[in-house]
Amino acid sequence: MESQQGWKMRFSFKNATILVCFLNLVAVLLLLHGFFAAPKRRATAGHQTDPTQLRYILESEEIRHAMEPLELIKRIKEIEQEAYTEPEREIQQVPKQTAAVDLSKRLKDRAMNDVNSQKALEEWRMRKMERARQREIEKNGTLTS
Repeated sequence: MESQQGWKMRFSFKNATILVCFLNLVAVLLLLHGFFAAPKRRATAGHQTDPTQLRYILESEEIRHAMEPLELIKRIKEIEQEAYTEPEREIQQVPKQTAAVDLSKRLKDRAMNDVNSQKALEEWRMRKMERARQREIEKNGTLTS
């Protein structure tokens, strides 16, 4: 009897939680060790290549480098530089003119919106007045009957 009670006291929820946390900590440490140790293994494995593989790698890098379109890349960079310099000239020449055009467009849009909103407001008022008349007619009709 006493041995069963002692056994239950040793494995309480608190003790089980501590045991699980400890196992998780050990697992994390093992994973971190494996994660940081892997690059060292790869680096040492790279030194063990034989000369034929090394020559093959160097030849493939030379071929890849020879296939790059260097003239095309230079021309693209020149075109990009031209594209970036041209808009700056246009912006420097006419900033006041563009500001005036933007302002006039805003004023025209506001005037057009005001006209449209006035029309919509008048239509809403008319519908509301019509509904009120209909309610009055129905109200008067129910009182008389």
